[in-house]
Amino acid sequence: MRHGKKVNHLSRKTAHRKALLSNMSCSLIEHKRINTTVAKAKALKQFVEPLITKSKQDTTHNRRLVFAKLRSKDAVTELFRDVAAKIGDRPGGYTRIIKLGNRLGDNADMAMIELVDYNELYKIEAGAKKTSTRRRRRSKSSSVAPVADTKSNEEE
Repeated sequence: MRHGKKVNHLSRKTAHRKALLSNMSCSLIEHKRINTTVAKAKALKQFVEPLITKSKQDTTHNRRLVFAKLRSKDAVTELFRDVAAKIGDRPGGYTRIIKLGNRLGDNADMAMIELVDYNELYKIEAGAKKTSTRRRRRSKSSSVAPVADTKSNEEE
């Protein structure tokens, strides 16, 4: 039974796991999207989303808390300056995991994890309205005889 086991240990010791998640989150913040295994992507999502939430309020205390986890000045600066400005109104769900299939070498299940607001393909414009589908009308020459005429013929 796995009662109370929330953390995926990823077959690593604690220090190795913390370094791995820190480095992967720095890469995610810098590049906005990275490819990794599904298990690591899910663990990274749990690690990085609270940090992004902290970056919404730019205080010295929050910067120090995030720096303690990331250990990279450049990543913290980018997170608080660029990423926080873009996700300021979003209430949560800052990352998206898209499964890519299996890796050729060891058949590991691969995924791409990305910051949601930085993907232009899935972005819906607020000002643009949806266009309705246009369909051609049937031409009158191919119409069938009206139903009312056939009923009147049957009654006679």
